[in-house]
Amino acid sequence: MNLSSQLENVSKLQPQNDAIIWHSGSISFAKFFNMASCIGSALVKKFKLKKGENVALVMENNYFFLPVLFGIWQAGLTAVPVNSKLHKKELSWIFENSDAKLIFCSTKTAPNIHSNVPIIESGSKEFEFVSTFENYECFESSIMDPAWIFYTSGTTGKPKGAVLTHRNLLAMSLSYYADVDSVGKSDMRIHAAPMSHGSGIYSIPFILKGAKNFICDSTFDPEEIFELLNSRKNISFFGAPTMIKRLTSHSMAEAEHKSLKTLEFGGAPMHLPDTKTSLTVFGKALYQLYGQGEAPMTITNITKDMYADNKKRYYEDLLSSAGIARTGVLIKIVDSNWKELPIGQVGEIVTKSECVMKEYYKNPKETEKTLKNGWLLTGDLGSIDKHGILTIKDRSKDMIITGGMNVYPREIEDIILLHPLVEEVAVIGIEDKEWGEIVVAIVALKRSGVKIQDSLDTLCLENLARFKRPKRYFFKDELPKNNYGKIVKTGLRLEFTPKNI
Repeated sequence: MNLSSQLENVSKLQPQNDAIIWHSGSISFAKFFNMASCIGSALVKKFKLKKGENVALVMENNYFFLPVLFGIWQAGLTAVPVNSKLHKKELSWIFENSDAKLIFCSTKTAPNIHSNVPIIESGSKEFEFVSTFENYECFESSIMDPAWIFYTSGTTGKPKGAVLTHRNLLAMSLSYYADVDSVGKSDMRIHAAPMSHGSGIYSIPFILKGAKNFICDSTFDPEEIFELLNSRKNISFFGAPTMIKRLTSHSMAEAEHKSLKTLEFGGAPMHLPDTKTSLTVFGKALYQLYGQGEAPMTITNITKDMYADNKKRYYEDLLSSAGIARTGVLIKIVDSNWKELPIGQVGEIVTKSECVMKEYYKNPKETEKTLKNGWLLTGDLGSIDKHGILTIKDRSKDMIITGGMNVYPREIEDIILLHPLVEEVAVIGIEDKEWGEIVVAIVALKRSGVKIQDSLDTLCLENLARFKRPKRYFFKDELPKNNYGKIVKTGLRLEFTPKNI
């Protein structure tokens, strides 16, 4: 049994209901399952792929993605969804590392794909051939078989391929129903973030319940999303904090959004001022998740009910946190020897659940470092309070040690963002002979040319210990981000080295 067999069940119950919708068309669950079955048959019968082999998908959001994904599973193969915005050299590395035996791509991504394995372009005659191939029975596979290899963003070194099984993805879906929302056939998930990552993974709970998936024309356009909220019903979608910030600052944000059921955000911390603004705009629908590719979307959460219960004494602390452990999930804080730390102490966050990956593909060394007795070492630093609330301090690699004192950049960033003229900020450590490292803030302003260094200094001194105050401030028009909207500090560290400042 794998997830494709669950699609078959839904297609029998509601064959004519819309499964996948886009602005110019739709396909029913019967058509969806038939396409997936044909693709799966072609992969085995035409291309001679064997059970357990890997197939890459490199395409921007379009309706082909889901039939291809489930077709791969129908054939007992493993999907390797890849970010379509990667450089051609990065793509080639992933194809080689993942041992991809075949690649599905779009017309837009095809020019960047160079490989000796078969390449099938969506919309081509070959794609039409495989999607209408003679339909054979579903190929037998186990729920413990690999389903999805999720490649990390690779901000430090080469990306690693987290192997997720069908069981992992089913557990994630059940956790969605337990913690986020019930899902029914009248619900709709819209995909405005890349389907190769969190947005695509969250299509699964909706498909399994016979709900609709709407594929947006663009990767992320606030106007398109607000128009959908005005024209559709029971909408849920996922976005990174930078996306939510763009939505809340849009002129259409002031309207009432009755059709919005759930707006999940995650992938990076949301700074406190932005969280408060988001609650004002989307309060009844807002849901925060903390997860990783290695434990997809499922470590901790702040539920809609938790956000609504604003009378609790610790509510302000909750808003700055990652919430509590998800249903069926364990979390704890450990030191460098994996020894559990007491309440309130900062250490590395580890998690254990049915969602935790099987391994890193072809990387036993990293697997051994990251997994221990079913526990996953997240690489994030945090603490858990007496209420079980997890607060993330930073990535372990981002922590700054200055004069023997640990400094967590996010704490400083939260304070600097209180300044009304600050658009975004990144705090990093720079090597220093006297202090080991010094704290430096790189700031992007809402209006260029204004002089605010003194007021930033005052703001930090009023709210932080003196040793945490940035020693230097630098200003840029915009901070570098990866394809998921996360600020990339690796490039900033290279730019602001001691010899360059």
